[in-house]
Amino acid sequence: MTPAPAPATGKATPAPATGTGTGTGTGTPVGTATGTQRQARAVRLGPRSLVALALVSAVGVAAFGWPFLAPPASTLNAHAQDAPWLFAGLLVLLVGVVAATISESGLGPKAVAMLGVLAATGAALRPIGAGTAGLEPMFFLMVLSGRVLGPGFGLVLGSVTMFASALLTGGVGPWLPFQMLAMGWFTMGAGLLPGQDGLRGRAELCLLAAYGFLAALAYGTVMNMAGWPFMAALASNISFDPDASVPANLARFLTYCLATSLGWDLGRALLTVVLALTLGAPVLRALRRATRRAAFETPVTFTGHP
Repeated sequence: MTPAPAPATGKATPAPATGTGTGTGTGTPVGTATGTQRQARAVRLGPRSLVALALVSAVGVAAFGWPFLAPPASTLNAHAQDAPWLFAGLLVLLVGVVAATISESGLGPKAVAMLGVLAATGAALRPIGAGTAGLEPMFFLMVLSGRVLGPGFGLVLGSVTMFASALLTGGVGPWLPFQMLAMGWFTMGAGLLPGQDGLRGRAELCLLAAYGFLAALAYGTVMNMAGWPFMAALASNISFDPDASVPANLARFLTYCLATSLGWDLGRALLTVVLALTLGAPVLRALRRATRRAAFETPVTFTGHP
């Protein structure tokens, strides 16, 4: 005679986790036999956030590239020295993007804590190499954080980190909105790289190093575009000429980059590559372990204990 099963005690216990215990977009833990896993996302870009991001990005492209978008006869060229103050309104739009992203994603206290820790760490890393050939280890941390925590978190982290570092170093000015937008793009791009759930090991480090190198150079070039039109007094043969054609101004801009910032940008890019290849593996493991333990998207479920 088979004995009857023992009655349930009524004590609720957490359901056993499957796989690695990380969450999917629906909150269901996922794991596979091959060891791949679906990375959790602390911040997800919803419809309202995407619309706000598209608006800010469009205004940002116009703010950075207006010397090449406006024809020589445009009245915008008459306000070349006023443009930094006109485009400083980007800061308000950036704050709106961050607020919309946070409110729509339902950012919990654990995600806020991680955002604060990473932003504070990035802000503290930025002044370390200031004035020394562009050696800014903050970019390395932004690449890895965006990779692990996704484009939504990367957008918020990049903007908040640059704002915090500006307060720390006294770098608040009309250039700050441009820096926040460029760093938001930089960190968000790392979260959009392929192989989020399957690419690991040396291949992933090489991908991040290559992205960090190109993105660090692109960041410097973009920031040059923000300041180049307003430095006419430095050197007339490489400064922005409102009366010149677009190809002529493009040649001037390339000469300006080569003469003034290429060494600084290469230092930043090469340092990002070196740090990604040497310290990337342990930092990625630490970030992923913290993300798994935070369980941003995994709800707690209870079953009866037999």
